[in-house]
Amino acid sequence: MGDVPGPHGPAAPLLIACALGIEQLALRSGRRRAGDAPGPVTVLRTGMGPKAAATAVERALGEDRARGAAVIASGFCAGLAPGMHPGDLVVADETRESGESTSCTGAGLLAEVLARTVPGRTVHTGPLIGSAHVVRGHERAELRATGAIAVDMESAVTLRTALRTGTRPVAAVRVVVDAPEHELVRIGTVRGGISAFRVLRAVLPAFYEWHRSLLLPRR
Repeated sequence: MGDVPGPHGPAAPLLIACALGIEQLALRSGRRRAGDAPGPVTVLRTGMGPKAAATAVERALGEDRARGAAVIASGFCAGLAPGMHPGDLVVADETRESGESTSCTGAGLLAEVLARTVPGRTVHTGPLIGSAHVVRGHERAELRATGAIAVDMESAVTLRTALRTGTRPVAAVRVVVDAPEHELVRIGTVRGGISAFRVLRAVLPAFYEWHRSLLLPRR
């Protein structure tokens, strides 16, 4: 899937899926200063958890206006690698869940563009694993042992559902809200949560550049 071009034409849509209201708020507020998108953009709040994400994404992509849409799963995540900090960015090269993996489109380009778009923030690239619940304590080490660098509940099922509805570019970009040395209890009530919110609010220009690259003619 990583080399499949996206839909062509100036009106190609982009669907950005996130789980939480605070994630949707960050992404929507970032749109006002992100510049022009190369096509229609929808920021979809799916609700929390894999089942809610699958249902919401399937419904959204079934609408005529979303036909052929590129899909980015975004929002917050838990970092698994030692040395990660709140506000770091994770670009998935693949998502994993229940023994299945989904390759992401243009992960290298996304990582490069994000590094320019959000200077001063570390960008990590690697496998993003899905979980049906919030991961704490020893579970982090177990997931890290699989090679994953971060975990969230919706990205893997979002991308799998998106591809089940048709061939399309897919990606996952998450902002670390807690990490092994910086475990948080409640998003938005501590400094790490606020830092992650600000980073998520700044990512839209990178998403647009990734999306725009998919529309260029292939040589």
